Amino acid sequence: MKETKPTTKIIAGAYKGKVLELPSLDVTRSSKSVLKESVFNVLQFDIIDKIFIESFAGSGSIGLEAVSRGAKRAYFIELDKNSYSILVKNCKNVNIEKCQTIQGNAFVQTPLILDFLKNSKDEIILYVDPPFDYRDNMEDIYDKSFRMIKNIEVDNIFKIIIEHQSALEVPTVLGKFSLEKTRKFGKSSLSYYSYTI
Repeated sequence: MKETKPTTKIIAGAYKGKVLELPSLDVTRSSKSVLKESVFNVLQFDIIDKIFIESFAGSGSIGLEAVSRGAKRAYFIELDKNSYSILVKNCKNVNIEKCQTIQGNAFVQTPLILDFLKNSKDEIILYVDPPFDYRDNMEDIYDKSFRMIKNIEVDNIFKIIIEHQSALEVPTVLGKFSLEKTRKFGKSSLSYYSYTI
C-alpha cells in the first residue's frame, strides 16, 4: 500500500482549497488548522498588502494562507532540506510570484530580511514558530527566538506572532515590543506582540 503524504489546505481567500504538502512530522510540526484559522481571525483585513515573514516555515502553510488572503508578499525561511523542497513546491502551487523562499538558519536570515525591508513603506507581520522539541540541541530555541525579537531595530513591524508550547511563560516585553494577548489551543499557544506605546 502506498503511503499517503500528509497534506493541509488553504482555508480562505484567493487560493482557498489549494492542497499543500506537509513535510515529515519527524522534522517539523504542522500548525493545526484551528490555530491557523485563529491567526487570521485576529489579523482579518490587517493582512492585506502587508509583508509576511514566516521564520521556521516548514511547509509554508501560514505564509501561503497570508498570500491567499491578500498579503503583498511572503518570505519563508526553512533550514531542513526536505522541508525546504516541499515549501518551494507549495509556493509554486499557490503563487510563486508573491513568495520568496530562503533555505537557511532562521536566526541568521530573519534579521537579514528585516534589515533588507527596513526602508520599505510596507508594514511587516513576523510569524515565529520554532520547533518544539523534535530535534536535539533545541533546548535554547525559545531564548534565541526571544533574543532575535528583542534585537529588532526596524520600525515598520505591524505585529509579531509567536507560536509556542502552552507551558512556556513568554516575556511581556521583548525589546520594543509588548505582549498584547496569548491564545491557547491545547499544547500550542499563539502570543501576539506589537510596539510598546
